[in-house]
Amino acid sequence: MKLESSLFRTWREAPEGAETPGIRLLLRAGYVRRVGSGLYAHLPLMTRTMHKLEALIREELDGLSQEVSLPVLQPQHLWDASGRWAAYTQAEGIMFTVTDRAGRAHALGPTHEEVALDVVRGLARSYRDLPVSVYQIGRKFRDELRPRFGLLRTREFVMKDAYSFHADEASLREHFEAMSAAYGRILSRLGVAWRAVQADSGNIGGAESREFMVLSAVGEDEVLYTEDGRYAANVERAVSRAQAARPSPFGTLSRHHTPGAATVAAACAALGCDPAHLLNTVLYEAVSVQEGQRRLTPVLVSLRGDHQVNAVKLWNAVQARVAGDLIELEVTRTAAWATAPLPLGFLAPDLPDGLIAQQADLHPGFLRLCDAAGAELRNFATGAGEADWHVTGANWQTLTGGGEYALPEVVDLRLARAGEGAAHDGTQPLQAARGIEVGHVFQLGTRYAQAMGATFTAASGQAQPFQMGCYGIGVTRLAQAVAEQLCDERGLVWPEAIAPYRVHLVVVDVQDGAQRAAAETLYGQLRAAGIDTLLDDRAERAGVKFADADLLGLPYRVTVGRGVAQGQVEVKVRRSGVVAVVPVEGVVGWMRAQG
Repeated sequence: MKLESSLFRTWREAPEGAETPGIRLLLRAGYVRRVGSGLYAHLPLMTRTMHKLEALIREELDGLSQEVSLPVLQPQHLWDASGRWAAYTQAEGIMFTVTDRAGRAHALGPTHEEVALDVVRGLARSYRDLPVSVYQIGRKFRDELRPRFGLLRTREFVMKDAYSFHADEASLREHFEAMSAAYGRILSRLGVAWRAVQADSGNIGGAESREFMVLSAVGEDEVLYTEDGRYAANVERAVSRAQAARPSPFGTLSRHHTPGAATVAAACAALGCDPAHLLNTVLYEAVSVQEGQRRLTPVLVSLRGDHQVNAVKLWNAVQARVAGDLIELEVTRTAAWATAPLPLGFLAPDLPDGLIAQQADLHPGFLRLCDAAGAELRNFATGAGEADWHVTGANWQTLTGGGEYALPEVVDLRLARAGEGAAHDGTQPLQAARGIEVGHVFQLGTRYAQAMGATFTAASGQAQPFQMGCYGIGVTRLAQAVAEQLCDERGLVWPEAIAPYRVHLVVVDVQDGAQRAAAETLYGQLRAAGIDTLLDDRAERAGVKFADADLLGLPYRVTVGRGVAQGQVEVKVRRSGVVAVVPVEGVVGWMRAQG
């Protein structure tokens, strides 16, 4: 490509609102251009980078999965069959939907589990046809509430999504590990620092999932891991050993007037105790939908005052215990459904069920949950169930008698934190890092097959539901993640595997006939040798061209300047900054020698 005749422009400053180094550089270097909120045009350089990244992914999946192309427009009835229509249109609200002229609703696919299963169940009828693995690379659409960080969270993006179908769990697990290994090879070939971590499965579902994180300070996800390499998890799923609380200062059961002390900090100041001595009980409202009917379930959540609720763990715990699809889970502010004013901020875990109004759209009893660390408290402080009052020296009732409060169902609800001991080894403190999620693999089991009635004939002759896995890589997101991690103060630093061009050929003075002729000759020789080359033949100052070369971040810059008179050019390695003087006739050989 020759820049003089190309759709190309660089910018000294990035547009307002470019939040991260990577997207600022991609915008300044003319790789992408913002069209609207969460919408970006890929310009020629970015298009080449994306094609190379897609080719790399295809190489690693060759022989592991078969490429297909599934429709982006998906009929609602498939999503109704899997039970995810309400979750994606109401709970998360991330799915774009359209209605055709016949009044039928469709989705612009955010993912393709339902469609892939529908296609494969019509083709794979017997265990002899299994396993089957298919993948596609194409556009996905998600109505993000707050698109941000450039290409890391957009409304339209390119994704590689794969789906596998198996006769048994052992085959599924084997393919899950094979796909994970392929993801690891892809990231290693890109030369980025990355981690595979345990993850929450979210609305995709399944018993087991694993995320692949490119480590970066701009990552939205927090990863907790141990130095021994035995544990790494997204903080959404991470577990740890809670730090032990000091012995309680309370010996006997007492009531205390604590006016206005509705927060943990205020209550502890009034009572003279640590937050770890306080059982904090918070009321949530869970709204679920079943067969089109909404129902509200009040949820009482108890945990130690020095701990935070992990919103993802709580959502999963509540979803597993209410009927239908959970679409809302929020801290109660007013409790309009209560038969009397509730002492919010002073709640006790034994709040009476009688406070819930008798209505068809209300669950008649509180769903009561307690975090494991809260269940271990002894002689603790808690709200008294009455405004402006607390109780100290309280205990959970035991099988042997004693105690003031019945212990709710114990569930892991706590947000694990860096510095706490690992569950597998308390001497290993959890370390924290930020990461950009670029890949996610799931063992879905039979969830979708059972819901959609998709079966095959097993060796026994009986109909069995497919065991299913799914495996995604955000291709657009991965491209920016590489840019985020490998850039420097001067610009992008692309790895050779996905750089849009390998060589940036710069003519110092295009008015100099010898320089221009040498550059044109080199351009032709490099291209003939199969070396992707970008020729900067613009009538710009040398300083501008050199700055743009650093900004664009191609692996090698070949400078054709005054040295042409001596038959020499200068070659600079972008990543290391190493400069070599090479004979003009030796440039192709020098480039080949670099691998």
